[in-house]
Amino acid sequence: MNDNPVTPGDGASRRPLGELSDAAELKLLAESRPEELYEAAERLCRDVSDDGPAGSAALRTVGRFADVLAETRSRECARFAVDLVGRLLPVGPAHREEGDLLRRSVAAKLARSQQLRDLAPLFGELSDTAQDPSTDVRACLLGELALIGAWQGRPALDAYAERLRELGHPLAVLPRTRLDVEHRFTVRVRGLGSVKTSAQLRSRFPEVPPTDSGAAAGRAVGQVPDGTRARAASEPFTAGGWAREPEARFFTLPSPLDPDDFNISFVKELPLDCLAGEGTRRGGAVACRTAPDDVLNTLFAAAYDGGVNGRAQGGAYARLYAWNSLYALLGLPTDVPFLEAVGQALDHRWLRFMAFTDWFHHDTADEALAVLDPTRTRVTVLAATDTDADADADG
Repeated sequence: MNDNPVTPGDGASRRPLGELSDAAELKLLAESRPEELYEAAERLCRDVSDDGPAGSAALRTVGRFADVLAETRSRECARFAVDLVGRLLPVGPAHREEGDLLRRSVAAKLARSQQLRDLAPLFGELSDTAQDPSTDVRACLLGELALIGAWQGRPALDAYAERLRELGHPLAVLPRTRLDVEHRFTVRVRGLGSVKTSAQLRSRFPEVPPTDSGAAAGRAVGQVPDGTRARAASEPFTAGGWAREPEARFFTLPSPLDPDDFNISFVKELPLDCLAGEGTRRGGAVACRTAPDDVLNTLFAAAYDGGVNGRAQGGAYARLYAWNSLYALLGLPTDVPFLEAVGQALDHRWLRFMAFTDWFHHDTADEALAVLDPTRTRVTVLAATDTDADADADG
């Protein structure tokens, strides 16, 4: 008896579909006989248990099939791709995270590759629960379409989005159109990658000069522990799988801080793990002024791209995590409208800073942000670092 009866029909290969690794072979099947890829995945998932090595192998194979179907332009391929990741994937606890990431990836590919008229039928049947994987992949797809401005004028999509809101799906809170402050999301510009040196930071942002009075003010702060808010502020980096747990801290001042004293002298006096030992390594700390759109894009990119060994979250969830983090940095309740939050963010003062300490890895990506509220009596700091050193050591 054949232990792996999942094979293609007449065509490029007689090997089991699960063994097809060549992208051209899979693409040919998706273009000519997409139902074979779907049926193969359906049988594969039916024949394995949720957990264990077999379930992991099935998920990877089904994921490859779903990816190629999502990128093959046709209504049938779009429907098959959504059904594969929304209904057929193993859903055991051991594979939940991998399944979530796959759904988000497939949704992004669908939004980029398919025509809207072929995606609209996917939203004809309203969901009954926010926790169902088939609901989540459609919510992700709506989120991706919103980011590329392809949502408006489709009643079926609006109705599904409203149903998601009623069900309390986390993505349902996001704007249905891309806001101006999000203009840099997913945009890549040569030479504007991660800032890795003080010279790069100074070349892209205006430096704020250090002051002795800033240092004195930094020594007078009080710390306000808030674990819930810290987790929300850190969410883009933790979700993206950055190498080290981010540091998010909140401080109060006994009197309003002079805006000119919100600088690296002030920041260096704060009780921050990321600055422990500053001054003992080569390189001086520096702080530069930035703006809310840069901060929001930094948070989005951290989750969208994921850490070097981490988990790219796709556009919809990266957008959610970025906004959650921005609200936490601002200290805003979650029911504040997005455009109102943008207005309030403009009233804050924002810094990017860099320091050469053992906490930062200084090789792949380092992010360090500080924000001063309009009363000039509250400061929030968020720092994160990533590295591929472990991967290099393992390789």
